[in-house]
Amino acid sequence: MRRALLSVYDKTGIAAFARGLCSLDFEIVASGGTAQLLADEGIPVTPLEELTGFAEMLGHRVVTLHPAIHGGILARRSVPEDVADLEMHGIEPIDLVCVNLYPFEQTVARFDVEWDEAIEKIDIGGPALLRAAAKNHADVIPVCRPADYDRVLAGLREGGVSVETRRELAARVFATTAAYDSSVTQWLSRGLGFPETLVPVLDRALDLSYGENPHQQAAYYAQRGARTHLLSRVEQIHGKPLSFNNLNDLSAARLLSLELDRPACVIVKHANPCGVGVADTIEEAYAKALAGDPVSAFGGVVVLTRPVSAALGERLVEQFIEVLFAPGYDTAAVDVLVQKPGVRILYDGERRTADPSEWDLKRVLGGMLVQERDCGPDPLDAMEVVCGEVAPATWDDLLFAWTVVKHTLSNAIVIARDGQTLGVGAGQMSRVDAVRIAVEKAREHGHSLDGAVLASDAFFPFADGPGIALDAGIRAFIQPGGSKRDDEVAAVARDAGAAMVLTGRRHFRH
Repeated sequence: MRRALLSVYDKTGIAAFARGLCSLDFEIVASGGTAQLLADEGIPVTPLEELTGFAEMLGHRVVTLHPAIHGGILARRSVPEDVADLEMHGIEPIDLVCVNLYPFEQTVARFDVEWDEAIEKIDIGGPALLRAAAKNHADVIPVCRPADYDRVLAGLREGGVSVETRRELAARVFATTAAYDSSVTQWLSRGLGFPETLVPVLDRALDLSYGENPHQQAAYYAQRGARTHLLSRVEQIHGKPLSFNNLNDLSAARLLSLELDRPACVIVKHANPCGVGVADTIEEAYAKALAGDPVSAFGGVVVLTRPVSAALGERLVEQFIEVLFAPGYDTAAVDVLVQKPGVRILYDGERRTADPSEWDLKRVLGGMLVQERDCGPDPLDAMEVVCGEVAPATWDDLLFAWTVVKHTLSNAIVIARDGQTLGVGAGQMSRVDAVRIAVEKAREHGHSLDGAVLASDAFFPFADGPGIALDAGIRAFIQPGGSKRDDEVAAVARDAGAAMVLTGRRHFRH
């Protein structure tokens, strides 16, 4: 008779699984609460202590850690010496191990969790059982989640669980225990800065049709433990599946929109904002964003910070949009928007903020760059007006442009006025070229730059960039400062009667 060891915290489906194993002539061995549940269900079960000769110890800390258990799991049936060791010590082989772990992650996710409670939810015996079974998966079937119960029973009924399935189950076990250990590590390391060894855990959240290009396979993984990820509690109510580039642009647009408190619209193309507008109404905000650069907005990702009305839906449907994201939609707006089969309509009814405690991870050749996330407003009391007068309305535009430029690929320049981006120069190797492009983009779409403001994500190394902007009509600048030629740059603005604000903080984005 084959033997199965069952020891589960989550008892979903365990009685049905045990009945199925019994029907296949398995002897069921179980510990503590699992044994009691099976007995109450009328399922024949052998208590674990009958194998070990020991009842659970140390307040349930020691239950399965015993040679009679681990010897039965780890013994290789094809190695005569292993079989002889079992016979010498009177140990019976164990052919299936079904274990799931204490809910450590759910416990420490509570804000009111006590230290001792969290410590007691660190599972020791469970991971040891699973890892032993997974290591010896050629002889032992390792099962770590209820979703695999039916599949395992089906394989056994068909003559045995295949080598390929055993290997898949073993890989899932080690992924599960690695993620579990990572969550414990992250919890114990809170507040200690960057750990010596970083072990992030990512769960596959969405299979994608392809990556940046059609010849690249791709999937979206969400970082476990992150309080907000890109698609958490987001519902897609219309359109084709999301692509790699859709998600990349959506991330860029959402991160910017989270920093805009007023009704706002952010239009992103290739990870850069091409049009951003803030206003008293969401309809006006969208009109501003679209008018900022209607050519680049074609086929972009549109994120709105207020619900979509029927009137706005009528205007949105006139534009080719890849992804539309909003906190709500009038029924009439949806009825209109779904007439466009190409648009992916996403809904999230909860207004969120970026979590500054979450790390920003960037994959590079052979490793990963890890940094704190660049989010939240810069301190106003650290900003210095080095020349000119800054009226309240100009301050609003400077801070608006400064927020947008932070989310634009470097070297970045953003020109704005009245809560609207007029020209964006992004991703340039030369800052003066970024200024030229921003000015040309604005003129291309008929925007006058008289009285507009300009934001630069890093300092101006020379006065040539501000000179081009001043000739175009710019009358206020915001930039970090810190160049050896800050005085020369400020002098150009001062001589032209323009204002310049130094923030003391750079916002490169690569």
